[in-house]
Amino acid sequence: MLKSLVNKYNIAGPRYTSYPTVPYWNQETFLLKKWKSSLVQSFKESNSDEGISLYIHLPFCESLCTFCGCNKRITKQHSVESPYINAVLKEWHLYLELFDEKPIIKELHLGGGTPTFFSPENLKRLITGILNTSKLAPQHEFSFEGHPNNTTREHLQALYDVGFRRVSYGVQDYNPTVQKAIHRIQPFENVKKATELAREIGYTSVGHDIIFGLPFQTLQHVEETILKTKALLPDRLAFYSYAHVPWIKGNGQRGFDDADLPSADLKRKQYELGKKLLAEVGYKEIGMDHFALTTDSLYTSMINGDLHRNFMGYTASKTQAMIGLGVSSISDSWYGFSQNVKGVESYYNLLKDNIIPVYRGHILNDEDLVIRKHILNLMCQFETSWTDEKLYFNDLPDTLIKLKEMEKDGLLNIYSNKIEVTQKGQPFVRNICMAFDVLLQRKKPDTQLFSMTV
Repeated sequence: MLKSLVNKYNIAGPRYTSYPTVPYWNQETFLLKKWKSSLVQSFKESNSDEGISLYIHLPFCESLCTFCGCNKRITKQHSVESPYINAVLKEWHLYLELFDEKPIIKELHLGGGTPTFFSPENLKRLITGILNTSKLAPQHEFSFEGHPNNTTREHLQALYDVGFRRVSYGVQDYNPTVQKAIHRIQPFENVKKATELAREIGYTSVGHDIIFGLPFQTLQHVEETILKTKALLPDRLAFYSYAHVPWIKGNGQRGFDDADLPSADLKRKQYELGKKLLAEVGYKEIGMDHFALTTDSLYTSMINGDLHRNFMGYTASKTQAMIGLGVSSISDSWYGFSQNVKGVESYYNLLKDNIIPVYRGHILNDEDLVIRKHILNLMCQFETSWTDEKLYFNDLPDTLIKLKEMEKDGLLNIYSNKIEVTQKGQPFVRNICMAFDVLLQRKKPDTQLFSMTV
């Protein structure tokens, strides 16, 4: 039965870190002036109550991992560090000029690229530069992505000293054949050392990222990786499907053929096996593709109904405004999205002219805002309702008709004013969200824009 459902629903679809999804942003009507106004509105509404989130993109890596879909710049020249940090701080100051009071930072995340490409001193200078011009929310959460091969005690201590308490390490898979194919060689001993160092210093949440569906990856490889992961017992896990999108991400993902990738049926078996093994030691499934121990804030947020999803993935708390700093970063005012230019040189040139380095975006209309709420509910709580008439939208009857087939397959239950995703349907939540995605339904793409849902 599972195999037939996988075959039926394994289609290209968004991961819904936003709605509208990036390919459906209306760039013709987007203006930087409109984006700034939407951010100022959001800031006024929410800064004093909940604060803001910051995402900082640090794009540099010393080598290319061929599974990676992130925006990165490959170099071994660490002279790039200081100019880039100066630029990020300048961008931050351009945003500060928009606000009439100091931002209250509730959440801050360093992503990449490889944040630990940067020296501990430069990372500390970056964060200090931001903290000196802002306030901290009482329950703030600072996190960063660390590479197990180059995250040193000095990195961990420097970031701990400026408020970081959560780190996530990219593990992917421990099998040497798979690691060679994705150009990410990191022995278990390196991950063990980095994990133990973080805990020794005082980090309260250590996460591991694991991927299934990688080239040459077998069911046994996934089992061995999960068993090694269980030995370290990270506080939370991202266990997600490899997104093969070489038409978007360029040469990095062309290092192996489609024939080298596991079938959709095998990928689903890999996930179900991993999920079973993780449950045996107390991990709880959080939203889509995430797991956490009951002591971790991600689990607590799910139980309390506070789980949120944005361009950083799942987060334990919500802020209405999220500012993205650095190349390719995406910002979210709730009323609009904007994305920075992707090239380092273009980024520097715009900042030199005191221009916030945005190159595209989308201002949400009334319909967008309603559907965004439904998709966010489904992705975080596996249910949504329209008991509040403000959450009704014109295409809802057509949406429910599209969902009837999924109801017959046992993936969800449709009631008079709400739908609930069943446990059987949770692995197919992206497909369920697609029925609500009226922009996708109105204009089906001519070419493949998204990774496969399974």
